[in-house]
Amino acid sequence: MTRMGYIQNDLDLKLLVLYIINRAVAPITFNQLLELALCDAGVDYFSLTQAVNHLVETEHLTAQGDRYEITEKGRHNCKICEETLPFSVRRRCDENLVAVNEQLQREAQIRGKLIPREDGTFTVSLALDDDAGNLFQLELLIPSREQGEALISRFKANPEQFYNTLVCNVMIEQ
Repeated sequence: MTRMGYIQNDLDLKLLVLYIINRAVAPITFNQLLELALCDAGVDYFSLTQAVNHLVETEHLTAQGDRYEITEKGRHNCKICEETLPFSVRRRCDENLVAVNEQLQREAQIRGKLIPREDGTFTVSLALDDDAGNLFQLELLIPSREQGEALISRFKANPEQFYNTLVCNVMIEQ
């Protein structure tokens, strides 16, 4: 059966994957990749899964947890072949990548980590960056994992409010 769309075979699909991941500002999840790759009717979940797995096996991509990142080998091969992707597919990918890259940049600027301590308590480490660099880092002793996870979740949901509350309370003290 003939495929619909410009992506007609496994090689086209692998090149599309490399093209997308090469333009992502940070490692992306499979679901983000799937959403971006569905810009062409020739892409489906199962063939995309096979393509990604093959690219990891051949060391064009690396898997870091649930995220994928392009290797130098993948970047090199992408650069050589990307012009063979139809312009309309590249344009749609680039347009769709704008929102994903904004989300990835935001995720990179907001960090929260829960660190177990020997006495059974936890240290919560929170950090917020902007385009110029680090705005603040804060470490707090928290008695339980649940409280630490809840604090990290609230911080990540609205880090600017957290930062403004800290700054305003310090300024009121002066």
